[in-house]
Amino acid sequence: MPIDTDTLRKGLELTLDATDLGGPPPRGLGTKYEGKVRDNYLPGDGRRILVTTDRISAFDRVLGTLPFKGQVLNQLAAWWFDQTKDVASNHVLSIPDPNVTIGIDCRPLEVELVVRAYLTGVTSTSIWTHYAKGARTFCGHALPDGLAKNDALPAPILTPSTKAEKGGHDVSVSRDELLAMGRVSAEEFDRASQLALALFRRGQELCAKRGLILVDTKYEMGVDPSGRIVVIDEMHTPDSSRYWFRESYEERRARGEEPESFDKEYVRRWLAAQGWTGDGPMPPIPDEVRIEASRRYVEACETIMGRAFVPDLEDPQVRLRRNLGLTR
Repeated sequence: MPIDTDTLRKGLELTLDATDLGGPPPRGLGTKYEGKVRDNYLPGDGRRILVTTDRISAFDRVLGTLPFKGQVLNQLAAWWFDQTKDVASNHVLSIPDPNVTIGIDCRPLEVELVVRAYLTGVTSTSIWTHYAKGARTFCGHALPDGLAKNDALPAPILTPSTKAEKGGHDVSVSRDELLAMGRVSAEEFDRASQLALALFRRGQELCAKRGLILVDTKYEMGVDPSGRIVVIDEMHTPDSSRYWFRESYEERRARGEEPESFDKEYVRRWLAAQGWTGDGPMPPIPDEVRIEASRRYVEACETIMGRAFVPDLEDPQVRLRRNLGLTR
């Protein structure tokens, strides 16, 4: 049964915007590092504690919060990590809370592994924007003439991206450009690339069984203490991936309409329709848009996992401290 609007509206009062769990144990989780969506804590014992907040980011900016988004992302990522552990090792040790993953503390590779299977996007740096302007090479990959927006590429391609600091912009680069920057070794990059393409194939296979198209995604990878390259952060969530409904894709494409999706593209498109694509003051996002975006996140979770999403309606700050064993 789809999540009801009243529950989503109640969730507006329970969003997890930020956490303050740092400091030495047992009162805190160690040193804090804040990402766009996840708050990372390093207790100094070889673990990394990731708290997935309800923050939403797009255009390399934090836009606000969505009800239950953190719970959806954390639980869906955990599901994907389990479904792909035979393809690539990952950092997960345990999931002690709906918003928390405890993982191995790894050295992150200074690159995002972006895999694309379709010619799409709305940002100024998207592959479609480049193609529409006449470019026929993207991140070192030759693109054929005659493609239209949202067409499938001849085969999935890996398009690395630099990791921008918070507030900065990621930049898509070729393998040669990335290696020239000295951010990652050729050996580590090539191994990570192989894993990314293999994970994407598995993702496409599982999504196809659910009537979905995995359009594109990005992977974060790191090196664990034993020297293995493992998947970290999250995986195949609506934050890191674009999903379309397979049943309506061809018909909508033939009419020149955008495919049905349930990723954060909905919020991107709403903002773009207001004339905002990342620069200058951001227009406030109405609660109704936040609720609809949240509904799509929940729908994504339920469709992919094949089971109902049951939100936790407890105050997240109270629940986090209890589930992580923190004393006041």
